[in-house]
Order: sequence, then structure tokens, then C-alpha cells
Amino acid sequence: MIIKANSENFKEVIQRDRVLVDFYADWCGPCKMLSPILEEIGNERSSVKIVKVNVDEEENIAREYGIMSIPTLVLFENGSLKKSQTGFLPKEQVLEFMEEE
Repeated sequence: MIIKANSENFKEVIQRDRVLVDFYADWCGPCKMLSPILEEIGNERSSVKIVKVNVDEEENIAREYGIMSIPTLVLFENGSLKKSQTGFLPKEQVLEFMEEE
């Protein structure tokens, strides 16, 4: 399941468990390629919550986390930023990115 976050619910959404946040824009080609991959992963794995943040609509969130390029994936664990990755990734690399360190 994919959750769309905004400035009103973002902090609450990332507070619990492992959360993979996809910073994207509707006009971004690589973002469009990544979206079905994240949807598939979201349906296959319940251990990680997948959250999407549209940088055009939620500029403040993107600015707070220093998002300069999209797509950018950010992994949070219990509200703490663990790591981030910019650019399109195939499914195998997204899964590797999500793994425990």
C-alpha cells in the first residue's frame, strides 16, 4: 500500500517502523518509471511502508530534507532519516536500498 503524504501528516506517517519516502513530481520521467516498481514492492512487502511526496505540492517537506533532484528515495526508521538515494533504480536495487544495514 502506498500512502500520499502532505505537510499535515508527514511527520506522523514517518514516526513508526521503516518508511520509504519517494520524493517525486508528476512531470518527471524517471519518477513515472519508478512508481510502478514502488507499487509492486508495496504490495509484496508489509515490513516497509511506502510514502509518496509530490515536491511541487509539498515544497516545504522537500526543502526540509534537502531534496534537490528527483526521484529521491529516503528511508526513515522510527522517524529518523537513515539514508537516501537519488535517481531511478530498478526493483532489485530498490530492495537492496531498503535492506537493513
